[in-house]
Order: sequence, then structure tokens, then C-alpha cells
Amino acid sequence: MVSQFVRLMAIVPRLMFNTKGVGRHKHELQSFEMALRDAGIEKFNLVSVSSILPPGCTIVTREEGLKELQPGQVVFLVMSRNSTNEPNRVVAASIGVAVPAEGSQYGYISEYHGYGANAESAGHLAEDLAATMLATTLGISFDPDKDWDERADEYKMSGKIVKSFNVTKTAEGDKSGGYTTVLAAAVFVCDAPVQDSLCEPKQ
Repeated sequence: MVSQFVRLMAIVPRLMFNTKGVGRHKHELQSFEMALRDAGIEKFNLVSVSSILPPGCTIVTREEGLKELQPGQVVFLVMSRNSTNEPNRVVAASIGVAVPAEGSQYGYISEYHGYGANAESAGHLAEDLAATMLATTLGISFDPDKDWDERADEYKMSGKIVKSFNVTKTAEGDKSGGYTTVLAAAVFVCDAPVQDSLCEPKQ
């Protein structure tokens, strides 16, 4: 019975899409809800997971990914979020994604959130985190003292990392003192697990 339960729970995403949003409201929770609506993922029961892009998981557009989901569905995602109620304070949320060249290898997804960072710097930091985690896993040698642009070239020249990118949202705190929430997310799509059939990437 236990082994059957474990088999039913073996959930491996086959698709992933990225999204981002911003929300403002006098209450923090409702500002988060507005950010979810802006990102198009407010109608799902969201479960945050950690940082692995599964082997064979196809990255699709937000529109394509949303077509695969239904309201009320339990949806796994890697999400970065940040909030402030300080007027004009800049908040940032970013995810970075690093994709390996070898299809049987897993990739990495990182999260970063902070204050005062613009979209470019927050995005570069998140992307750097993901690519560096993948590089160390693949045994790529690099100089950690080099800036991100130089190391990005080294990673890609190794032939082991096919691409890296970031999805970032920034915003200034509401001038009236209400809450501003930003989020960025990598959202997974899985087939519903059934007995004798695992949720595996489609060939």
C-alpha cells in the first residue's frame, strides 16, 4: 500500500512557463492577490517548490502553459515575491533559469528578492545564481571574481549550458502608503498521476 502511494506521488513536470506581476492594495495579502492576478495564476492552489528544472521539461509561453491548467488545480511553482508599504521604495522579485545542453541533465531555477535594485541588476543576480549552481554541478571551471557577463560567456562556451535567462518584476512602493507586492515565478505543468503511470516528460 505504501509503495503504491509513493508511485502515485511521483510527479515530474513536463512543461514550465514563466510569469510575473505587481499588485497594490491597502492590505498586504490583497496586494499579493492582485499580483497573482496580474501574473495570471490567481485561480490555482499554488505550492512552492525548490530549484530544479527537470530533465526533458519543455519551456513554453505563459499563454500555452495556462491552457494546460484548470481553476482550483494544485500547481507547483518556484516563486520569488517581495512587498513594501514604504512610499517610493523599490522592490524587486526575480527568478533565474539555467538550462543544460544535455537533455538528460537537470537544470536550475533560482529566486532573488530585494530592495533598491533595478530590474537589470536583480535579473542578473538571479540568473547568475542559477547558472553558477548548474556550472558547479556540471564541473565547469570558472573564475568567481569575474563579473556576470564574463562568466556567462564562459558557461556558454563550455558547451554544457545551452542558455540562461531571468524573469524579473520591480515596482516603486505606493505613494499613499499602501502595500505594493511584486512576484516572479516559474510555473510547472504536470499530468495528473494515475496508478501504473508516472508524470514523466513526453518524448
